[in-house]
Amino acid sequence: MNPDLSILNLSTALEQLRRGEISAADLTETCLCQIERLNPTINAFITVTADSARKEALKADALLAAQKSGPGQSPLLGMPIALKDLFETAGIRTTAGSKFFADYVPAEDAQVVQKLKLAGCVVLGKTNTHEIALGVTGVNPHFGAVKNPWDVKRVPGGSSSGSAAAVAAGVCLAALGTDTGGSIRIPASLCGVVGLKPTYGRVSTRGVIPLSWNLDHVGPLTRTVRDAGIMLAAMAGYDPLDPASVNMPVEDYLAHLEEGVRGRRVALACGKYVEASDPQVLAGVAEAARVFTDLGAEVRNEDMSWLADLALANGRMIPADGAAFHRERLREHPDWFGADVRQRLEAGAALTSSEYSLARRTQVEGRRRFEQFFDEFDILLLPTTPIPAPPIEGTEAVEAARRLTRFTAPFNLAGLPALSIPCGLTGDGLPIGLQIVSRHWGEAKLLQAGHAFEQATKWHTLRPKRAS
Repeated sequence: MNPDLSILNLSTALEQLRRGEISAADLTETCLCQIERLNPTINAFITVTADSARKEALKADALLAAQKSGPGQSPLLGMPIALKDLFETAGIRTTAGSKFFADYVPAEDAQVVQKLKLAGCVVLGKTNTHEIALGVTGVNPHFGAVKNPWDVKRVPGGSSSGSAAAVAAGVCLAALGTDTGGSIRIPASLCGVVGLKPTYGRVSTRGVIPLSWNLDHVGPLTRTVRDAGIMLAAMAGYDPLDPASVNMPVEDYLAHLEEGVRGRRVALACGKYVEASDPQVLAGVAEAARVFTDLGAEVRNEDMSWLADLALANGRMIPADGAAFHRERLREHPDWFGADVRQRLEAGAALTSSEYSLARRTQVEGRRRFEQFFDEFDILLLPTTPIPAPPIEGTEAVEAARRLTRFTAPFNLAGLPALSIPCGLTGDGLPIGLQIVSRHWGEAKLLQAGHAFEQATKWHTLRPKRAS
């Protein structure tokens, strides 16, 4: 049987696989055929690992047959996924979308890749990214521009550009991304998929080429909120070898997924900072808030203009931290960087210690303010991005980064968990993203809210047609 990727998601594929309605080999082969057909158009993959994926899928089918009646089956056994080309993979090149790493072949997998392989995932390949993850357009001078499957003349967002485009186009069931200023949630929003940035320290970043040691997060891109919970359960956990990892118990993210949001205290972001957005985006988010009211939540408008200071601080720290990590490359071969990335790195290198110190102070103050905020509210609703996907032609990368990270960057600075889910379409048929935020370690509550919204709406079921 050839699986229908236009309707499958991770959880339904798992169910069909367990019932024997599809095989891991057929599922993987269907994904590889879709990659072969669509990647010349959307350019989502830098490297496709077809041979190893086929071998792993056959192993998964053998294990499925052996474990059919037994407990303890690997939770993601046979599921084909993609990895942003920032995650180190043993024996497979990891480019970071950069000329510097074009031939870099790591000796071992990143810790989270190890975990997903142990959970049974089949890796289809490595996805394209904005160079060194420092940008949001997905226009890469070394590996080409990633195209948005909803309209290939528009950016997919970034920097997890290829991962979001791959999930949106239906060439894989889930993908890994990284998020330093919005790099999971922005492409999720612009490509009409689900993107989850967990709490800082929830998922190990060991073996992930860094942009900022202080702000990097790892998370999944999927088609549904349930799928994001399944992925997070396999990825989360303490890594004693990762200095940023925090030893907190991992919740059962699916146990209370169906409990809804009745009685939950919900803040709907308002104020000049939020309202300087595309009217269609604001209308989509306002309608989403009405859905939460209909579901029994207590929704109240809350002026969130103070997010501006947090976004500014995050925007200063990222290029400074990136310049620190890439200092030797920036000194020895600045011409190897793309123009926009070089410009941002040089600006980061020029940041004074006083300016950086003030940004760190804003970070501490922002975290405390959010602690107090979430004593009053359970979740916060706001747009993921202030605009839908802009055109590739004529979009200036540095300005796009400032604009598109407006509502995502504050939650990297604070380390809060944040989820982007589809909540509408513009008149041009472009996705609109709703961002849901909760307190530290509040992923279960976040997923519960996102799932409740999904069950009451149809937006997550829509698929792009222009790249098919």
